[in-house]
Amino acid sequence: MRLLKTGVDFFSGWLSTDIGIDLGTANTLVYSKGKGIIFNEPTIVALNTKTGQMVAVGTKAKEMYGRTPQHIEIVRPLVDGVISDFEVTEEMLTYVINRVRSEHRSIIAPRVLIGVPSGITNVEMRAARDAAKNAGARDVFLIEEPVAAALGAKLPIARSHGSMIVDIGGGTSDIAVLSVNGIVVSKNLRVAGDHFTNAITTYIRDQFKLHVGERSAEEAKVKLASIVDSEDGREMVLRGRDAITGLPREVVITESDIREAIAGHVDTLVETIRGLLERTPPEVLADVMQRGIYLSGGGAQIPGLTSLLEDVLKVPVIVVPDPLRAVIRGIGQVIEDIHTYEEILIQNEGELSPTLED
Repeated sequence: MRLLKTGVDFFSGWLSTDIGIDLGTANTLVYSKGKGIIFNEPTIVALNTKTGQMVAVGTKAKEMYGRTPQHIEIVRPLVDGVISDFEVTEEMLTYVINRVRSEHRSIIAPRVLIGVPSGITNVEMRAARDAAKNAGARDVFLIEEPVAAALGAKLPIARSHGSMIVDIGGGTSDIAVLSVNGIVVSKNLRVAGDHFTNAITTYIRDQFKLHVGERSAEEAKVKLASIVDSEDGREMVLRGRDAITGLPREVVITESDIREAIAGHVDTLVETIRGLLERTPPEVLADVMQRGIYLSGGGAQIPGLTSLLEDVLKVPVIVVPDPLRAVIRGIGQVIEDIHTYEEILIQNEGELSPTLED
């Protein structure tokens, strides 16, 4: 399918606005053509189970987490980067699209570009398309997240030079080698920020006999996660329920505890990147060795991760500017001139890039 410019396209541009969406497991970011990033909130929805109505979205819903009455359910509609609750995702997208249309006073429904993990199934792609269509999109296009992240990091993916990016998000880590506007080889790994949080919850329960909530574990991850010890020996107090007595209790945890908790996942990430390098064509690999590996996403900010990767892989590792928004910046770049970037979009189900089998 060709995205040909017609008089209708130009006319529609005056009456609607194109929207780019980074629909992440942890956070959803929205880019409005000509306006930039207009929405950056957690991918969480609060539902009233009695009425079936949506009570809150994003930050407001997250603030309710663990503090709601029985008839309010907190739902995270994406798991491991893909839609797990279609109806709730559709409601959230409807909210976002209507908000953009209201702000722009749009008459015609917008075109929507959604970032998806590399290697997802046809069914998962179709779910993303259908959810956006049902939410009010005129047309829906998909782009693989590592491609968007590379664009957002201003990597020269259109050239015949190899570029490698590792996008460590909330639900998945996308590892890809790109050249000539396409993915040479990639791997979508179900190891990312949420898995680190879950590992911390399990570690605190097993080592300290203390049950803590997801929000507390996430706070510990953000404050203490590191690959190497810091000079100030960071620590924090965690409060929860004693696993034996059932009574409230608090413990002091250190960055060493958090490092031990996530060590297994970090090792998996490092070994997966090594495996992808081993399967990269020699000429492309030579480019990566010279130019380095680029990190994006929230996981790129873990202190000491770049040094660990450089020590193991013997390749320079660079964290891209503003790594949390690399994907949405790339999506926004495409939205601003979608016809120019037609080649890198997933036009139909089944057009995903080559991936490594487990």
